[in-house]
Amino acid sequence: MATGRTHRPATRSRGIPEATVARLPLYLRALTALSERSVPTVSSEELAAAAGVNSAKLRKDFSYLGSYGTRGVGYDVEYLVYQISRELGLTQDWPVVIVGIGNLGAALANYGGFASRGFRVAALIDADPAMAGRPVAGIAVQHTDELEQIIQDNGVSIGVIATPAGAAQQVCDRLVAAGVTSILNFAPTVLTVPDGVDVRKVDLSIELQILAFHEQRKAGEETGQGGPEMAEGLEGTPAPPARAAAAATDRKGPDGDVPAVMPA
Repeated sequence: MATGRTHRPATRSRGIPEATVARLPLYLRALTALSERSVPTVSSEELAAAAGVNSAKLRKDFSYLGSYGTRGVGYDVEYLVYQISRELGLTQDWPVVIVGIGNLGAALANYGGFASRGFRVAALIDADPAMAGRPVAGIAVQHTDELEQIIQDNGVSIGVIATPAGAAQQVCDRLVAAGVTSILNFAPTVLTVPDGVDVRKVDLSIELQILAFHEQRKAGEETGQGGPEMAEGLEGTPAPPARAAAAATDRKGPDGDVPAVMPA
């Protein structure tokens, strides 16, 4: 079976835009749901609606992959599942290590969707000696002292960091030095990596803050307030001191300002 160390997806070499790559998993998720319901074909409009994009954008995205649709019939669901899976590199085995087996790391280890999507959790790693040997999701946790050997033995090219912020960069450096070239970062910090290493950051607090922004804006629209201040902020023009102070007060909870990141 091929591993992640011996193959790189073809998307970059074929010039597929990053925005299109980011939408391919959305199409695949929608197509997988259709496949599970034994739906044989789907139109671009139906698939776009299921994926949450417009049909013109979907057709443009698929033009980078090849012509898989038939006019008047639509797309063959099973064939398109295979083609998108192949483009994403999901038709092979990708061994993954998860570093940091706290609450979040343990939850990731127990997530059942990895295996069905081509990702095999090869090892769970933690710096706490008390965690060593403890089973999580049926896998014995190993100490960080063994990290480099684990990566070498399992041919790992994808690492997941779920450590506290203060430890994330050191863990990242060790992963990269050991040969990991793709990192999924759940730690609330920005990682510095050399060229050739891809990092995807997942920060739930940022997503919540974006939702809070929209909720505040909707509340302002309902009461007829907040419009000018919002416009000034978006235009990059500072609000007058009194209004700026009021806006800052609105963003505070009982414990003061909302933190920029969620604590690990």
